[in-house]
Amino acid sequence: MSHETDPLFKLTDVSYAYITEHPVLSNINLELYPGQSLVILGANGSGKSTLLKILAGLVHPTSGQILAFGQALTEKKLQNPEYLAEFRQRVGFIFQNSDAQLFSATVRDELSFAPLQLGLPKDLIEQRINETAELLGITRLLDRPPYKLSGGEKKKVALACVLTANPDVLFLDEPTNGLDPRTQFWLVEFLSALKSAGKTVITATHDLSIVEEIAQRVIVLRENHTIAADGTAYEILSNRDLLLDVNLIHKRSHFHIGGAKEHG
Repeated sequence: MSHETDPLFKLTDVSYAYITEHPVLSNINLELYPGQSLVILGANGSGKSTLLKILAGLVHPTSGQILAFGQALTEKKLQNPEYLAEFRQRVGFIFQNSDAQLFSATVRDELSFAPLQLGLPKDLIEQRINETAELLGITRLLDRPPYKLSGGEKKKVALACVLTANPDVLFLDEPTNGLDPRTQFWLVEFLSALKSAGKTVITATHDLSIVEEIAQRVIVLRENHTIAADGTAYEILSNRDLLLDVNLIHKRSHFHIGGAKEHG
């Protein structure tokens, strides 16, 4: 792909291992550009969540280099409060488990947390909370405690918390896991709208059924933690041999663009 702009993220020979002999990612080379809707696709255990967390500066590569917004992203750099604040303002991370993200007394407090950290004036914070709550359809939840919400409501609140900071890049880790069908449909529509609006959205998932709607570009990870393919959603989803090879479908699946049909 040819690009006029500089990449937002550039990974060079990035590897990661919790234990030396057992890499979770091996020699990842990748460039991500502004305004791209990217899906990192792979079977469970292929390393996609770790790759997402490396991009978001939540974990650091064991070896290799990552550039974010034109600068080396290192553990040392993130210890500088000024750099950390600037980086955190530019990226928003939606965890797989919304409970990991919600800790305030009310939903309103949750939504005001990031803008307060950014030092925004009170009236602007109020405006952002109201606009974001309206956008996500959670206005009626603003004065409720997050722990009393349903799974789908918590996911919307977690998303709203990140959006009130208005980040340049949005990371989502397995966003449809554990959602009821209605909320899943809502989320896919919402991510599809962000894609159309040209937001940079990077989603890690093994859910083939959502890829076509939310992604322009798809990176596929193999079970040996290397990149198997990098292409458009259509190219990836129509490559049955690839999907079999990386254990995203099994031999008896009839997969077609628009969703998978499984034999019982």
